[in-house]
Amino acid sequence: MKIATIIVRVLIGLLLLFASISYFFNLMPAEPVTNDNFKAFNVGLIASTYLMPLAKSIELICGLAFVSGRYVTLANILILPITINILFINYFMSPEHLPIAGLLFLANIFLIYRYWNNYKSVFTV
Repeated sequence: MKIATIIVRVLIGLLLLFASISYFFNLMPAEPVTNDNFKAFNVGLIASTYLMPLAKSIELICGLAFVSGRYVTLANILILPITINILFINYFMSPEHLPIAGLLFLANIFLIYRYWNNYKSVFTV
């Protein structure tokens, strides 16, 4: 199980690093918009001017934490709201990318389960 945890942790880290680095350095071309709702959502995200850089910065920090194996407990909690949003955005607006979003969410839940002993103190009274 330890090897599976390392593999999942590193794969999530690499995915997050790729997504954040490609955003900051404009490495990937803009994805074609699939429908009007998704286009409106993207325009709103871009118009906020702070939300995408914030999310991508958190992805970068968490990706580095996952790949290095340090502060994984904190990175799991920081990236969880972003993975939930990725899952819901893909579910409602871009279902063709839902398998990747679902795997990212399940991998995050798996890592939270594997590091659950580190979270026990948060839930004690």
